[in-house]
Amino acid sequence: MQAFELLRADDLQHALSAAANTPAEGQGSTPVRFLAGGTTLLDLMKLDVERPARVIDIHRLGLDRVETIEGGGVRIGATLRNSDLANHPLIHSHYPVLSQALLSGASAQLRNMATTGGNLMQRTRCVYFRDTATACNKRQPGSGCSAIAGFNRNLAVLGTSDQCIATNPSDMNVALTALEATVHLEGPRGQRSVPIDEFFLLPGTTPQHENVVEPGELITHVSLPAPQPGNRSVYLKLRDRASYEFALASAAVVVTVSSGKISFVRIAMGGVGVKPWRSREAEAALQGQAPAPEVFRAAAEAALQGARAQSENGFKIELAKRCLQHTLTLATQAA
Repeated sequence: MQAFELLRADDLQHALSAAANTPAEGQGSTPVRFLAGGTTLLDLMKLDVERPARVIDIHRLGLDRVETIEGGGVRIGATLRNSDLANHPLIHSHYPVLSQALLSGASAQLRNMATTGGNLMQRTRCVYFRDTATACNKRQPGSGCSAIAGFNRNLAVLGTSDQCIATNPSDMNVALTALEATVHLEGPRGQRSVPIDEFFLLPGTTPQHENVVEPGELITHVSLPAPQPGNRSVYLKLRDRASYEFALASAAVVVTVSSGKISFVRIAMGGVGVKPWRSREAEAALQGQAPAPEVFRAAAEAALQGARAQSENGFKIELAKRCLQHTLTLATQAA
């Protein structure tokens, strides 16, 4: 780990000012990073992947609450712990897909430290990204992608490019995508709000840019719209072992069945995409249809129609289809 300056911010403006006043030229390739739970950042600093000159502790900013907002939605603070969010009565009752996703991630100890904002900023678990002795365009642009011809069993089949095939590792982000969350940021140019499906970027030719967060910007909170009346939501995660493991394929479904037909549906998938993968194709295939196995299979085929397998991960395509089919079954079986 390279030496860095640790600064503890007393409030939001102190944090933003400290970030803005960090010299662009410094010890590391990333001049400043905000520290919340540190469950990913500290690991990457130890591996010499992240090398910030200044780390700003934001624990004292008061961004750790769940609050109701106008219109019946909720506001989730950026430094709220994953375990507290998953077990909050409002989330557990009105947004079960989010609670289920959070409780399926990592371990209880990590969930007690990890935060909402940190989860949104979580970086890939691709082994080549974390190994500085190998080529990785995400870590060192222009160096190449070792995963394409290497160990890629756990990597993406949707949204990839010839520059990067790394997956987004988060469970929470998949649920937030299905819930059509909005990410709120504040930085040198003021406040702005970004729909979550626009927050994450495809790798294209610039895989080092994973999201739209600008230098010096801080995620302050996430907002969720009010749940649709009568909807059901389910998160299903398929993985190599039952706990402390990342998804090979996962699905988050939010659906409303009215008069025997699907009147509202939102679908996002994890483990298979370079970002949490919203499937509007699957949603279109389901809209207005009566729940049935053949309808769910058609939706799954639509969701994976653009999948591109690598040498070791072709099994993910069928696995993801079956994951989505089963999640839709679970979400509609009591409707």
